[in-house]
Amino acid sequence: MRHFLIFFLLITSLFGSKVETFRWANGESYLVFLEKNNLPIKPLYYNLDKDDQLLTEEMRAGIHCHMLRDEKQNIKQILLPLNDELQIHIYKDENSYGFEAIPIISTTKTEAFTLNISHSPYYDIIKATGSKKLAEIFVSSFKYSLNFKRDLRKGDTLIMIYDQKYRLGRPFSMPVLQVAMIEMKKKKHYIYLNSDDRFYDENANEVEGFLLASPVRGARISSRFTKRRFHPILKRWKAHLGVDYAAGRGTPIVAAGSGRISYASRLGAYGNLIKISHNDGYETRYAHLKSFRRGIKRGKYVKKGQTIGYVGNTGRSTGPHLHFELRKNNVATNPLRVVQVTTKKLKGKEKKAFLKLKENYNESIGLHLKNETKFVKLSRPDTTCYFYNGGQCAQDRLY
Repeated sequence: MRHFLIFFLLITSLFGSKVETFRWANGESYLVFLEKNNLPIKPLYYNLDKDDQLLTEEMRAGIHCHMLRDEKQNIKQILLPLNDELQIHIYKDENSYGFEAIPIISTTKTEAFTLNISHSPYYDIIKATGSKKLAEIFVSSFKYSLNFKRDLRKGDTLIMIYDQKYRLGRPFSMPVLQVAMIEMKKKKHYIYLNSDDRFYDENANEVEGFLLASPVRGARISSRFTKRRFHPILKRWKAHLGVDYAAGRGTPIVAAGSGRISYASRLGAYGNLIKISHNDGYETRYAHLKSFRRGIKRGKYVKKGQTIGYVGNTGRSTGPHLHFELRKNNVATNPLRVVQVTTKKLKGKEKKAFLKLKENYNESIGLHLKNETKFVKLSRPDTTCYFYNGGQCAQDRLY
């Protein structure tokens, strides 16, 4: 954290230094990046613990990264975002280089808009907002419960209320839908994000259609997904990009969804690992396995619920468990927002709390419909410039 603060102090004081903004190249590994920039590999990779080495594998093509050079073009610091909450910080400390994972500083705003359908929800949302992300979120939310092609009519109304993160005055990361409504044939259809991070309809029934099942039946969750967590013992920022299911050695593991196996072998800290590719860019990973079921190999098609392996303790593991990951286009996402054993219907205190939340959501929807809230396009942010390139502000390219 000390070096993270120094990064900003250096930028604001050393105008002779230059900040380069670049996108992470497609297919480039972290090790190749170090070699290309003549950075020492041993302290910046091989001396790291296994968790930090795994973090370096999270770099994705197209991500905006920042590099600070001094007047002699020597690299002083680099910021490499891993997700919307955590980033790698490489820094020069006297005559050596250091590595640390630090949080991304951001703010979150709740935003909303309404519109009348003229073509389709997907097309009209993009036309009104310029955001494919918002269009995809809305359509996927109702994908399995409504038939837009059959029942939608020109002039029907929709509304979205969502949370959007901002960094340096600009949006980044996927918006998080809070509530959505669409009116079709004069009937309103709702979807609400509940406090358990699952989506429900107006009758407190969980929205159906999410494709995954629990990979270990009846197992206890011993560690949850988090993009950043300050480790109380290690005193540094870590990430746990999956869910751990504690179970006895040899417990059967099933495919969470139907798909084709793309990997079935040993892989570093993962130990024995299976990767399954699913539709729509999804991939599931099953790590630390004791062994694979006979016949499980790359290229084999497996069905949802089919046994693929057995719980073990291989790789970097402190006890028998399954480390389960869900990725969308190679970006780690929280499996518990998708995984379900059966569709859930809220009851008792859970339902009472949801109905109160629903009441608040509906009040907000009513106000936005009354005011016909339109999407507000972002104007140029009026913020202090921390990043300079050749004496000119480069902040408008940092997001």
